[in-house]
Amino acid sequence: MPPLGDQDNITLIGMPGVGKSTVGVLLAKATARQFLDTDVLLQARQGRRLQEILDRDGAEAFRHLEAQCLLSLHCRRHVIATGGSAVYSEPAMAHLAGAGPIVRLELPIDALVRRIDNLDVRGVVMARGQSLEDLYRLREPLYRRWADLTIDCTGKTQDQVVAAILAELHQTS
Repeated sequence: MPPLGDQDNITLIGMPGVGKSTVGVLLAKATARQFLDTDVLLQARQGRRLQEILDRDGAEAFRHLEAQCLLSLHCRRHVIATGGSAVYSEPAMAHLAGAGPIVRLELPIDALVRRIDNLDVRGVVMARGQSLEDLYRLREPLYRRWADLTIDCTGKTQDQVVAAILAELHQTS
């Protein structure tokens, strides 16, 4: 991974419930960067909640809208928390990778199952009948592919996760 530059973004990827948004806010404060949650941005641009987009337009349309949202980002010095399905779009992920390191936040599936109790309204891109475990198996190779570094969040507080990210980023600088 190339060293973190002053103008680089730091992009967070990972499964729903892993803590990208919460950690992202803290990481932005710690690095004097702005914070951007792409799920919130997508909702604002569409004028409706993620689950409404999925329910009315379907998963394929959602992924297209999400990719367009990611490809439209031309910011610097941001911490970007992506939606869990961002990794489905190769062009969008390549675009994000060109603007700075991609950090994968990781938790084992049993921890994610304990954290997420609102899958049916959360706006998670899943096929009908697909379990969170199925989604985990499908997405994990994509997260590994795009990650410049992976942070295991097991047993860590949000502040400890931020400290681990900073330590890894500074090792490569």
